Amino acid sequence: MRALGLDVGSKTIGIALVDEAGIAAHPHSVLARVGNSGDAVAIVALTKQHGVTDIVVGMPYELSGKVGHRGRQVQHFIKVLEAAVAPIKIHEQDERFTTAEAERVLIDADVSRAKRKDVIDQQAAALILQTWLDAYRNRTESR
Repeated sequence: MRALGLDVGSKTIGIALVDEAGIAAHPHSVLARVGNSGDAVAIVALTKQHGVTDIVVGMPYELSGKVGHRGRQVQHFIKVLEAAVAPIKIHEQDERFTTAEAERVLIDADVSRAKRKDVIDQQAAALILQTWLDAYRNRTESR
């Protein structure tokens, strides 16, 4: 499995890729948003370049677990993306607290404040993807 993780924000999309063994997620890049259709075109190019079989999109649920305004925006983006990348499977992953966790990881790694700003979204995407990978592995191993 070759999976791509996305942290969809209003201005950027953080992107992460799983290694070729399908074990560990790694930050890849940050995509400046140009609109759902344009963003989908850029992601399609990445899926072809890296042989992606699955896409994991972080869902920004509210603390209550409900889908709020940002969540509805991401759901709309997912619909556009699904049409563009079919038959690649798209999975949603709860992304609550991933940005805070990404910030903590970068601070622990002694990354400067200026550099953190540049890489936080791709680090959050890697955390989203790794969480999904771990859950996927647990589901398949328990069968």
